[in-house]
Amino acid sequence: MRVLMVCSSGGHLTQLMCLESWWTQHERRWVTFDTEDAVTKLAAEDVVHAHHPTTRSLRNLFRNTILAWRVLRDYRPDIVLTTGAGVAVPFFWLRRVVGAKTVYLEVFDRIDSKTLTARLCHPVTDLFLVQWPEQEALYRDSVLLGKVW
Repeated sequence: MRVLMVCSSGGHLTQLMCLESWWTQHERRWVTFDTEDAVTKLAAEDVVHAHHPTTRSLRNLFRNTILAWRVLRDYRPDIVLTTGAGVAVPFFWLRRVVGAKTVYLEVFDRIDSKTLTARLCHPVTDLFLVQWPEQEALYRDSVLLGKVW
């Protein structure tokens, strides 16, 4: 299976790194920012660098939309997996072009309110995973995965 793992650096990347026992079993490509922590954690991985910051930057949203189109077209993943944040939005909305499924894992530290990225991606998410029972009440059709450490 070809997996495209899309996330911001920092905590979002750390959450996906916790799933290493799963993603090492699959062909994969990462999309994240060119930051010190991401470069260090993903030194041996196939990485495409996205444009940041994504918060309130229409310019970088546009640039990441073009990037998403190119990466999806060239890599043709079976699954696009994310923990957020904003960089994931264009990848989730454009993934239909290549027929990829989407999996969204809501972050560990947002328990009682929805994240902006989750609100934007939820309508086009095939499997929406949460880590806390309280998060299930926020997102209809979510699946409780449990804590990812």
